Amino acid sequence: MKRIILGNTGLEINRMGFGGIPIQRVKEKEAVDTVLHAIRSGVDFIDTSRAYNTSERRIGRALKETDGKVVIASKSQSKSADGLLKDLETSLKELQVGHIDLYQTHFVRDEKDYRAVIGPNGALEGLLKAKDQGLIHHIGLTSHSLDLLDTVIEEGLFETVMACFSFLEPAAEDNVIPKALAKNIGVIAMKSFSGGMIDNSRLALKFALSRPGVVLIPGVENKDLFDENWKIFESGAWELTPGEEAEIAEIRKKADRVFCRRCDYCQPCTEHIPIQHILGIKSMVKRMGPEFLERGMIKAGLELALNCTQCGECAARCPYGLPIPELIRENLEWVEDLESEL
Repeated sequence: MKRIILGNTGLEINRMGFGGIPIQRVKEKEAVDTVLHAIRSGVDFIDTSRAYNTSERRIGRALKETDGKVVIASKSQSKSADGLLKDLETSLKELQVGHIDLYQTHFVRDEKDYRAVIGPNGALEGLLKAKDQGLIHHIGLTSHSLDLLDTVIEEGLFETVMACFSFLEPAAEDNVIPKALAKNIGVIAMKSFSGGMIDNSRLALKFALSRPGVVLIPGVENKDLFDENWKIFESGAWELTPGEEAEIAEIRKKADRVFCRRCDYCQPCTEHIPIQHILGIKSMVKRMGPEFLERGMIKAGLELALNCTQCGECAARCPYGLPIPELIRENLEWVEDLESEL
């Protein structure tokens, strides 16, 4: 089934939408043309964020050039009401719209973040105020933590949740996805390609699409990549063959010792290194562009990573047995080589 109603929002959309991260990597015209091409091909759900640099503005330009009906979702990383409302004001301006269909509190990392979001003067207060004013129509929350999403779904304060879901990160289908769907909370699956770790679009999309009830938002930066993905979606032939299952098993085996699942069980680090960010740095640069390295939080994290003592405490706590100190060192060397080429 290609179409879905997103939880109790009443929004009926295709199960595959368009993710707004990669279009910030290319020139403005190519980005706008890619978004327009996606809409004209049938995309009716676009997800972006205040955190995605030029993404909202470029999507806004594309929207002005088409009368296609598109559900727009964006996000704010602010955990306060005032901060979120300020971000929303910018989002509306950049997207050139009078309202946003779904606005989400973005990157809620843990219980502490969540309690700030739903507490007095928190982001939820801002979302509800904006909803009352008609500036947004529905509210959602995104997180990389399945434990946190379990709590969010249980408390039922948000209409949608966004979780990582791919064949390298399938755990959401064990509890989070079925629990959300049972409560009629919409589920948006991010990172169907595990942040670029999976480079086989056929396997990545068929795996995620073969699990009913979720909306995918793969991001692309050009028409050819979009067409490749859209062809897979349009085929409706999403059941994995035994051969494809074997391919997935082989990719999992190769990724098993290098892929960080962002669970943070390795923390706390005695040197305060944001381990998941350092281990995922190649993926983030691939998706966001080299300028990502200059962002304050990432730049500070890379500086902290230089202080790694190779103590091994993080590796001992990693449930996946990753050689974390070794991976930190390798990624720092990769960053150094990249910066020398720029």
